Amino acid sequence: MKASGDDVRAAALSLPQVKEGFEWNMPTFRVSGKLFLTLPESETSMAVRCPIADRDELVQAEPDKFWIAAHEAYNAWVRVRLAALDDLEELRAIVEDSWRQAAPGKVLEQYSGGVTD
Repeated sequence: MKASGDDVRAAALSLPQVKEGFEWNMPTFRVSGKLFLTLPESETSMAVRCPIADRDELVQAEPDKFWIAAHEAYNAWVRVRLAALDDLEELRAIVEDSWRQAAPGKVLEQYSGGVTD
């Protein structure tokens, strides 16, 4: 499977209160104003929120899929190579996990309850 930037965009925009923007010469995605995903490297990868301890484990376990950009070494972000993802379900799970880390509690409560907008 080779995921594309369009697949990432569709997954991100399917979540509540997500807006796409363009900053730092790349597409960016925010939930309620909080950044949770970017599409750098000509949309061949995505950068997502990830707690540093989890991120380091991911990179060690699957270095062909995950890596840390030098300027993000001390931030809770990880890069994901789209071509290395197993399927669209994995892509959606990664995007949703990043979204959950940025979304306000009220938005999460609505989403968990099956209410989306």
